[in-house]
Amino acid sequence: MTDKSQTKSNNIILLVIVAALGYFVDIYDLVIFSIVRIQSFRDLGIPEEEMRLKGEYVLNMQMGGLLLGGVLWGIIGDKYGRIKVLFGSILLYSLANIANGFAQDIHSYAIIRFIAGIGLAGELGAGITLVSESMAKEKRGYGTMMVAGIGVLGAIAAFYVSEHFSWREAYFVGGGMGLLLLALRAGTFESAMFRHTAEQKIEKGNLKMLFTSKERLLRYLYCLLIGLPIWFVVGIFVTQAPEFGLALGATTVLSAGKGIMYTYIGISLGDIAAGLIAQLTRSRKLTVFLFQIMIIASSVLYLSSTGITENEFHWLAFLMGLSVGYWATFVTISSEQFGTNLRATVTTTAPNFVRGALIPSTLLFEYFVHRYSIITAGYIMIFLLTAIAMFALSQLKESFNKDLDYLEK
Repeated sequence: MTDKSQTKSNNIILLVIVAALGYFVDIYDLVIFSIVRIQSFRDLGIPEEEMRLKGEYVLNMQMGGLLLGGVLWGIIGDKYGRIKVLFGSILLYSLANIANGFAQDIHSYAIIRFIAGIGLAGELGAGITLVSESMAKEKRGYGTMMVAGIGVLGAIAAFYVSEHFSWREAYFVGGGMGLLLLALRAGTFESAMFRHTAEQKIEKGNLKMLFTSKERLLRYLYCLLIGLPIWFVVGIFVTQAPEFGLALGATTVLSAGKGIMYTYIGISLGDIAAGLIAQLTRSRKLTVFLFQIMIIASSVLYLSSTGITENEFHWLAFLMGLSVGYWATFVTISSEQFGTNLRATVTTTAPNFVRGALIPSTLLFEYFVHRYSIITAGYIMIFLLTAIAMFALSQLKESFNKDLDYLEK
């Protein structure tokens, strides 16, 4: 190996490590609210009977920020570069999380989570885009697998921090980690594909391009739809574990914080497994299909666990996490479906629109809860979302080993 190729290899390894650590902090800050929800609400004086709906309010504000941020950072990524997104997004959500530690009422809490959501929206899409464009097409699946597999462990860190510190200090820790990571970002480099497009007078980062072609719009929508079940499982089944446990006649109050931790252990292993399965089968579509089957199986086990114990819940949270662990594969598919001049826009908006889709999913879930019960509503929603995901998957072309050096016209 020549010195030049060795340097390039080292740079790519550094890029993967920095992207993975960035996603680690991103996930920490993304799930910290779900973990400290009960503790923080009690401290703010919110009545127990209002905690579930108030929790949905704050979480939906965060998801709304992710929706807006996904669009903003995606456009910035295609127009001005992926690196600028990596720096700007982490600075915004780090400062917002520090501010969250000073919240004194539910509305300031929610507004700051909205701002944090805007910042959190840029991290994963920019990281996956950079790694996908910088690595050889035969190996990029390993790179994105490592980014997600390591990154989601931030949820485990969030749980342990919340166990040893107050909820306000947990937000301070998340913000502090983000600011420290900025120093590591100094050694990262822009992708050659983006540098090449930057020199050309072509349309870049124009969201309207997604709507000027029916085929392109449908391709984009199908990318979004294959990720729908992921955040419903995390945002409803696990985050509302105390309420589901009550409906199932649990022997003790189920801890959402511990549930999040075990879920993200499963997601981390699932991301690695999904990446390996895709590399071995040379098919990302087959991989996502297999994980949809796992989602249905694990969700049915959870929703039918009458008299569930704390230990059983931990195992089920792990299994549900494992089943939605195709997150990195979903984002990689989105990245591979579009040309370089629109790739960051798609790769950044796709995961955030999926996260933001938790808002209508929550509203529909609440409709079914009031009409039937929380358990029946859970069954209806998970079967509906996985059916939509499977249909969307059938409409996409296989993107494994696809050459990404092309433009959207």
